Amino acid sequence: MRAFTESTDILMDGDALDARAKRGGYLFIKGLLPRETVLEVRRQCLKIAAKADWILADQPLLDAVADPRQACADPEAAYVAVLKDIYRLEALHALKHHPAIVGLFERMFGEPVLVHPMVIPRNIFPQRPDLTTPPHQDFVHIQGTPECYAVWIPLSDCPVAMGGLQIAEASHTQGVHNFKVSLGAGAMEVADPLDGRWVGGDFAAGDVVIFHSMAVHRAGANLTKQLRQSIDARYQRASDPIVETSLLPYAGMGSWDDIYAGWTSDELKYYWRAQNPRLAAFDRKYYETRDQMAFDLARAGDQTARAALLRIVQRDPDPEKCALASSLVANLDGDAPASGQKLR
Repeated sequence: MRAFTESTDILMDGDALDARAKRGGYLFIKGLLPRETVLEVRRQCLKIAAKADWILADQPLLDAVADPRQACADPEAAYVAVLKDIYRLEALHALKHHPAIVGLFERMFGEPVLVHPMVIPRNIFPQRPDLTTPPHQDFVHIQGTPECYAVWIPLSDCPVAMGGLQIAEASHTQGVHNFKVSLGAGAMEVADPLDGRWVGGDFAAGDVVIFHSMAVHRAGANLTKQLRQSIDARYQRASDPIVETSLLPYAGMGSWDDIYAGWTSDELKYYWRAQNPRLAAFDRKYYETRDQMAFDLARAGDQTARAALLRIVQRDPDPEKCALASSLVANLDGDAPASGQKLR
């Protein structure tokens, strides 16, 4: 794996940022965010993780030494229950609005920026390579406009051994890559290994990597003893279309009113409504392909299908599909006899 090309030196040059992002599909910026601001969000997230016994009680909280017996991942119910509390943190949502990030995109886009309301906190347990996020593209989940960028914000120093984000350089120029069902975020893994394209490196708290929605990216395995925490936030030109799901909270987190309860300020509540975003329809064809693959794998007893099935149960609008997915999860878990149910 090659090292990231650093773009800190062109931070104030919007045209140069745009050109480099278009060429390689990413920007690595050191120290974009104030270190102490990031670490305060981490402290609040760790307090919730510790309350859920994710962190060993006999170790200092800020060391974030994880209890391996509690290891879980999205979208498992045990994980989602803790994520709900993390998702209500006002400071977590405020971080994506930091002027350093918004200002970068204003320079790069040359117009007002729409900060996606949906933000995704990640909590990755160590020593569990099976929970490592596989290579994937965000566009199949975001849609709206391909010209959407994610900012990956580690909430602590994140050396390579902790499994920071990696990018397949220039992979954003080839449209949607062929994919297969997988465990990990999104339950979809790009099938092409993209050998020779991968770039990555160490992060300090405050460093970020920004990447195009079509860029293939992955996480390294967390080989430390620490819980790795990070945030995915997304940004686009305010004039471009957005799908309604990107204006909603992350799946399973409840309503915005639920999330806003207890906030000290109204400034960031429903902030996007003033921009009157232009809505686009969400095309479910990528999910339909993934889901049929998952059904076939599950019927064959392949545990690889489990994450995709849980996402169907949690998020799919078709009750028949949800019922089938639930039955197949039970089969995989040994809780029910094999089902012959088929989709119509």
